[in-house]
Amino acid sequence: MTRSLSSALFYRDPRAALAWLAEAMGFELVMLLEDAEGNVAHSQMAFGDSRVMIGSEWSADHQSPASVGGRNTQAVHVNIDEDVDAHCERARRAGGVILVEPETQFYGARTYRCRDPEGHIWTVSQAVKQVSREEAEAITGLKITGWE
Repeated sequence: MTRSLSSALFYRDPRAALAWLAEAMGFELVMLLEDAEGNVAHSQMAFGDSRVMIGSEWSADHQSPASVGGRNTQAVHVNIDEDVDAHCERARRAGGVILVEPETQFYGARTYRCRDPEGHIWTVSQAVKQVSREEAEAITGLKITGWE
């Protein structure tokens, strides 16, 4: 049995979100379902072996941050193996609002955080150095369990 995880995000304008995710993040559209009027009923975008589902708002509990005062109850984390600084500039040029500029974290990844045009928050990360659990504990003062 294969196990995987994908997330679903809801947008006022899912077609615009599909275009933004391709341009800003490098995602690839792999499935698009449209209703009789040409509205996006469901879609999936690939990023490496991962998938994200993009759809329309469809209930009070399934809405874009743009429809609920910008609130997010989750954020999406994307791991890349290319230059994260260049990726950040790509997202900025595509209209992403950079919330946190690229910075190397204590755990050895360089990350940035951006908000997409409808308010979803995306963190993008590139591993830039190996850090041991002991090093991370010394830097943070935290006890860390399960460090790989």
